[in-house]
Amino acid sequence: MFRNLLSRLFLESPAPDRLSAQDAEIAIAALLVRLARSDERYAESERQRIETVLARRRGLTRSEAAARRVAAEMIEAEAPDTVRFTRTVKERIALDDRMDVIAALWEIAYSDGRRGAEEESLVRLIAGLLGITDRDSALTRQRVLTEMGLRDE
Repeated sequence: MFRNLLSRLFLESPAPDRLSAQDAEIAIAALLVRLARSDERYAESERQRIETVLARRRGLTRSEAAARRVAAEMIEAEAPDTVRFTRTVKERIALDDRMDVIAALWEIAYSDGRRGAEEESLVRLIAGLLGITDRDSALTRQRVLTEMGLRDE
């Protein structure tokens, strides 16, 4: 399954079709995992928050979300550099869903109550690669902070 998804993500023709809903969610989840791992501390709070985000996005049960996270961890470990990976995701998901991805990334970045420089840099990179402006990303970050009951650092 994982090799098949990696093949569909990175080895197909230059004008790819949209991903299936499940494949797109696993690719998005892999971006969340990549962000969580970016500061070299992949904490249980980040794993749980990824599962919460995945469950909320598509109405999954907790066990389905956990399985999707595990699949995403495997995909993330095999995926190429962030630039190529994110560009592939951009080509395959709609713009409105990309804004939701940025919100999910900020949520993961703050899942331990603070954001690190590595995480912030990676969210900014991914936002740009997904075609999201810095302004829209910052507004999304503020919304996520409010929803999480946190204040900006």
